[in-house]
Amino acid sequence: MLIIATYDVSTETAGGRKRLRRVAKCCERMGQRVQKSVFEFQVDQMQFEQLERDLVAEINEDEDSIRFYRITEPVDLRVKQYGNFRSTDYAKPLIV
Repeated sequence: MLIIATYDVSTETAGGRKRLRRVAKCCERMGQRVQKSVFEFQVDQMQFEQLERDLVAEINEDEDSIRFYRITEPVDLRVKQYGNFRSTDYAKPLIV
């Protein structure tokens, strides 16, 4: 399934800046960044639940927020893209 995660972490304190880095690192492990605080994940249900637990554990729910969006199939009809961003299609063979 395709999941979009967005986050807003308060960076007014040193602790907030550390949380922001930890949230970004957690997202980078499983997904690809599409904008500064927006990531796409191609995951199964178990991976999504783990991602959700990991991210919620990193934030301060009084100051920060995370939103998850599940994009239903067929993805081609739900996602439109303009501009120069090139996403990685994990369903196709990766050539390095």
